[in-house]
Amino acid sequence: MNQFDFHRPSSVADAVALLRGHGGAKVLAGGQSLLPVLKLDLAQPTDLVALAGVPALRDIRDGDPVVIGALATHDAVATSPVVRQRIPGLARLAGGIGDPQVRNRGTIGGSVAHADPAADYPAALLALGATLETDRRKIAIDSYFTGFFTTALAPDEILTAVHVPVPQAAAYAKFASPASKYAIVGVFVARTGGGVRVAVTGAGTHVFRVPALEAALNASFSAAAVLPGSVAPDDLRSDGEASAEYRAHLITVMARRAVEACG
Repeated sequence: MNQFDFHRPSSVADAVALLRGHGGAKVLAGGQSLLPVLKLDLAQPTDLVALAGVPALRDIRDGDPVVIGALATHDAVATSPVVRQRIPGLARLAGGIGDPQVRNRGTIGGSVAHADPAADYPAALLALGATLETDRRKIAIDSYFTGFFTTALAPDEILTAVHVPVPQAAAYAKFASPASKYAIVGVFVARTGGGVRVAVTGAGTHVFRVPALEAALNASFSAAAVLPGSVAPDDLRSDGEASAEYRAHLITVMARRAVEACG
């Protein structure tokens, strides 16, 4: 791990100023994504800008949408009375991330900014039609994830909150790696006033929606509407954990389970 300078700003504005003043700086939230990357020398920042000194970023506020601060930990999302009452599918998803150590340090903002293609939150937020708030703008979730570990965030832009509309019903089903608990395939299904949205993580270069499944579930919101072969393997990942063909199969299986869990 290379040497770097550590900064602990007390406001988002100060954090942005530090990013702009240090071209090689990186933002540190819970550290569950960044620190392993640093240990492997896959990133070599000149400076780390820690957001832990900005407590307002941890707030979770009731309403429609529910507003979740970017520094809210996975455990805070999982145990929040607001999230559990308004979006229980999201609370259950957060409670299944990693292990207790990860859930008590990792943050929703850090996960979404890191944009791991097998992370859980991206599927939930894409299916729920969330809006991401930064220090300078709001970004619709459909235009946020742009590729492999890449997003619409500018290098000096900081994610501050996630605005999550309250669905009529929503649930997540995941076929997890036994080692990392990351999704080999995870499917989040959300039934909203604007129709059904289905988002998949773990199967491609980044999270994506499945129009064929959405159309089928809009016609009949039942597990029986999710037919084998609804997803082609052509653009899916193939690696040591699962082939593209197996991932295509898992998408339909997990989609059925998510619809059943919507109850």
